[in-house]
Amino acid sequence: MYARIIVGLSLGFLLSPLMLGAAEEKISSREVTFPTPDGGLVSADLYGSGKHGVVLAHGRIFDKSTWRPQAIRLAQEGLVALSIDFRGYGATKAGGEQGALYNDVLAAIRYLHGTGFEEVSVVGASMGGGAAARAAIESKAGEIDRLILLSPVPVENPETMVAGALFYIVSGGDRLAASVREQYERAP
Repeated sequence: MYARIIVGLSLGFLLSPLMLGAAEEKISSREVTFPTPDGGLVSADLYGSGKHGVVLAHGRIFDKSTWRPQAIRLAQEGLVALSIDFRGYGATKAGGEQGALYNDVLAAIRYLHGTGFEEVSVVGASMGGGAAARAAIESKAGEIDRLILLSPVPVENPETMVAGALFYIVSGGDRLAASVREQYERAP
């Protein structure tokens, strides 16, 4: 596994190319649900078709619909995007473990593998980045092929994350920049 970090770029600048052409092609989504390891139920939107799935995990003030432009762009590129709502958002129901957002990400990863996806990547932003990082700590080898963390909230023991490749992105002026750098330096 290897880790990379980008500091000093505006996330809007970095993500805007993903949004180009999103309105040009009509790509629809379908809602899917799947259980979490702790007995909850995740509601998600599934876009595209292919063999490589990408889980999209939103930040605290957002929901699964926030990822729609990026999900459409990923689908245009031949990937499958699975944009999840965390417990407490939309129709997603919490499981027995209080505040265990990582279980929602694990459920999404396992849902994609269970429906035949050969590769699964995860993109998490802010709160979703922290949940994705924790999911990488709790996951089994081979479950996460690539992990992209956009200004993730810190997690305990980032050195124990398991992913084929790990990529951190943070804006230089972001209030989390110092903690993201510290997490990156501890990551495998």
